[in-house]
Amino acid sequence: QVQIVESGGGLVQPGGSLRLSCVGSGFTFNNYYMSWHRQAPGKEREFVAEISMSGDHTIYEDSVKGRFTISRDNGKNKVYLQMNSRTPENTAVYYCKGHSLPWCNWGQGTQVTVSS
Repeated sequence: QVQIVESGGGLVQPGGSLRLSCVGSGFTFNNYYMSWHRQAPGKEREFVAEISMSGDHTIYEDSVKGRFTISRDNGKNKVYLQMNSRTPENTAVYYCKGHSLPWCNWGQGTQVTVSS
């Protein structure tokens, strides 16, 4: 059974940092592109960052580039999202996604709240 599980969400103050973790199982992890997406209250899910199978290439949504960093450790079947300079606008449920044609799989998400 394919499983993708996010962790590391929580409450942080504005300007603080948070690292999200995602672990995959039930599939060949290093054959999947991995990505992070988020959904704020009342808004549709949006792309945040993506990393290639080997980790050699990354793509970021413009608003997070320079503040967020996506990385992966294929030996641990994990992908990370380091989020710096947090703002209240970053509050959302963050989802981890694995993709390898023809399959796409999503985790259940982890809540990140930025508030003082």
